[in-house]
Amino acid sequence: MQTGSKEEFQQGSEPESGQPTEQKADPTVELSQAESQTKSMPCITFVKEDKVAFAAEGANLRFKALENGIDLYTFMGKMMTCGGYGQCGTCVVEIVEGMENLSPRTEVEDRKLRKKPDNYRLACQALVQGDASVVTKPGK
Repeated sequence: MQTGSKEEFQQGSEPESGQPTEQKADPTVELSQAESQTKSMPCITFVKEDKVAFAAEGANLRFKALENGIDLYTFMGKMMTCGGYGQCGTCVVEIVEGMENLSPRTEVEDRKLRKKPDNYRLACQALVQGDASVVTKPGK
């Protein structure tokens, strides 16, 4: 014998057994939550590769590039890489948009890139704080 109305039962009231009814999640709500998380994450566009990567705020540009299959290094750079410590200067990238969305240039970058344009960065030293467009192996 049911004590609640049909509407109450459909809205999640407990049936006579005392067990709560199962409510299914709305897939459109889940999708919109995922979309909003992606939209809030910085977007890195790799121009030459025509590839877009999403990164958490504060992520290392070199790490995100390598994680997404982007080749940062020339032939010689691959043999001389320091592994991301800013010592070799082989992960040079050109920032064509969004320079203000990266961390400021470090002293290491100022030394390694003193003869390069101001929009050149070492990917291993740049932290992503917003959207940016990047050209890998500039001048090649």
